[in-house]
Amino acid sequence: MHDVDFSVYPNEVVALVGGNGAGKSTLLEHLNATLVPDDGELVVEGTPVTEDNRQHARKEVGFVFQDADTQLVAPTVLDDVLFGLQNYGVPDSDTQERAREALATVDASHLEDRVPHYLSGGEKRLVGLAGVLVLEPSVVVLDEPLAGLDPERSQLIADRITQIHEEGISVVLSTHDLEFAAEVADRVCVMADGNIVGSGTPQTVFYDDVLLENANLHPPSAVRIAREAGLTPTAQPVTEADLISLLTASAEEEASQRTVQDKR
Repeated sequence: MHDVDFSVYPNEVVALVGGNGAGKSTLLEHLNATLVPDDGELVVEGTPVTEDNRQHARKEVGFVFQDADTQLVAPTVLDDVLFGLQNYGVPDSDTQERAREALATVDASHLEDRVPHYLSGGEKRLVGLAGVLVLEPSVVVLDEPLAGLDPERSQLIADRITQIHEEGISVVLSTHDLEFAAEVADRVCVMADGNIVGSGTPQTVFYDDVLLENANLHPPSAVRIAREAGLTPTAQPVTEADLISLLTASAEEEASQRTVQDKR
């Protein structure tokens, strides 16, 4: 990475998109001081982070890795969620309740006695997310949260991301799935060649052909269909729901105009 200027603001979902090798995972690993920059600085909640105070970043910025197995370390799911609390010296009297609340938040209470490594990919992601949420971070970072998941489990993860965002936690995620980014993100940052080459709302980014072409990306299906149907530039749908709403309104308007003409 080079010359990257990136900030996360309260109560927003930011999606990092870009091709393989663009630098998405490397940037994410700097956000909780898994990596510390050789030049420049990382500031978390107003505190500059160095080799000596990485724990500050790791408590404020929870990281859910793409390979969930790398962060599942305990014999049961409940023990795994408890691990972070015990690591930070939280009194035992508080840990069980907080761990169970975190599992309930991601709808995974039924998994608490299961062995983590026998879970499905989607279940492991939920447990990893609970293990992060239990520390009450300001920001949750997810590296390719949908990788390897089927559509049902992908929607489950998307729903949980929306849920924790609604609870006031900022979310940063990397993804190759622009449909997913359009659905959940308030802001999209495009990465290429180790830098952020463009950012803005999903509408701004996904209708910028030059930006997407330079990053070797294709716009979401809703954008392509809207253009083929001649619905742009007056409207800029980026999700399937946006597109359906727009097409429904257009059809109703045409029907209304025909009714008026028939009466004449």
